[in-house]
Amino acid sequence: MSIDTSLVEKAIADAELQTSGEIRVHIETSCKGEVLDRASIVFAALKMHKTEARNGVLVYLSTEDRKFAILGDAGINSVVDKDFWQSTYDIALPLLKEGKWTEALCQTLDSCGKQLTTHFPYKDGDVNELDNTVSWGD
Repeated sequence: MSIDTSLVEKAIADAELQTSGEIRVHIETSCKGEVLDRASIVFAALKMHKTEARNGVLVYLSTEDRKFAILGDAGINSVVDKDFWQSTYDIALPLLKEGKWTEALCQTLDSCGKQLTTHFPYKDGDVNELDNTVSWGD
């Protein structure tokens, strides 16, 4: 399993140039429990709920279990359609099935940035509230 974190971190930075949303990627080898439950725990541990506009997004990937989730904070989920995240998930799924981890994450991040632009456009002087580095579990 190989993930080019420099490409993923560049994709995070590029996505955040399209939106005031704050995006993080967390990668683990195995997922303990249900993927959305685990992503919620990681979301809280990374303090992603602490953004001013509550517009944090966590992209969670468990490589061994091949589990994947995209989790948005309350500020995002209160204004987007219920299928907002599904379209981004659908972009990543075929690539994940092929084991193209880096490509799947980069395309997910690009999609997140584009989709968040509608409700959370980038503003001059935007402050990067969350670290753009990939976090690792296990």
